[in-house]
Amino acid sequence: MRGSAAARIDEKGRLKVPGMFKGDIQDKQGPDVFVTSLTGESVRIYPMAVWLEVERRLMQMPRNHPTRLKFLDRVNYYGQTSELDSQGRVVIPALLRESASIVGDCRVFGRIEYLEVWNDQRFLQKLQREAWTDEDGMRLSEHGI
Repeated sequence: MRGSAAARIDEKGRLKVPGMFKGDIQDKQGPDVFVTSLTGESVRIYPMAVWLEVERRLMQMPRNHPTRLKFLDRVNYYGQTSELDSQGRVVIPALLRESASIVGDCRVFGRIEYLEVWNDQRFLQKLQREAWTDEDGMRLSEHGI
């Protein structure tokens, strides 16, 4: 999943997943998803197969590892299992819609393994706050990118 597309949250809190992403989730991975966030600033939509792999990796960590617990606190506080309906819509929980300021128009980003949904203005502020640097380029080049 790559690129971004404009989208909209309807009055019932449902996001219509843009067509460019819908097939990647629904056709290849099934309709089940995990909707969550780490910070409340944006929404992450994981195909269930991807989320189960995250959980598998978490189970390899010690149960009381502070970072594991911190991660689980956040994803479970914001998280909810859901599924794409026949029209490719998924319900975004009210708590997440409110914390991410996602009402009406929004933008959906492909993050390779999952989708991320942002309020457009909030995302533009993030881009300005986190300027791209030469050091960023160097760090990517260390990984052959």
